[in-house]
Amino acid sequence: MRRLGAVLAGGGSRRFGSDKAQAVWNGRTLIDHVMDRLGKQVDHLIIVGRDGGIPDRPAPDLGPLGGLCAALAYAAAHGFDTVLTAACDMPVLPDDLAALLAPGPACLASQPIIGLWPAMLAQELDAHLATASDLSMRGWINRSGARLVTGVDLPNINRPADLQSLQLE
Repeated sequence: MRRLGAVLAGGGSRRFGSDKAQAVWNGRTLIDHVMDRLGKQVDHLIIVGRDGGIPDRPAPDLGPLGGLCAALAYAAAHGFDTVLTAACDMPVLPDDLAALLAPGPACLASQPIIGLWPAMLAQELDAHLATASDLSMRGWINRSGARLVTGVDLPNINRPADLQSLQLE
């Protein structure tokens, strides 16, 4: 079973005020922390939604679903069975994240952008983005039948104060 890791990094960082993926925590950028944590649990790792990575699908500015759609399409085209996703602003991922989410489709109830998704859902998500009126992660979760995993609460860096709080821990 081949697993692709996808760091979703296409957001505008409006609440943060600058590119939060490049914000520094413990001497490294947030995206580097996520890539390191996610990379240990997958066979191959990609970045979605920013320069140096693959573009959101079918277009930018669709939020996390555009990133997830791109990752699923990439996985399906390159022979991966599943995609483990995380956002670039969540640097504290459990070392056993893939096991916590297996089997997919599943995502964290507290942070549904973190999930384990079968690559075979690529066409279904394409169809969802083309036809659904609800383009939220929750709308996709309902359509895909993803299981919500509870009991895992991870810090999410949305504002500079969130990063400051994390540095104090």
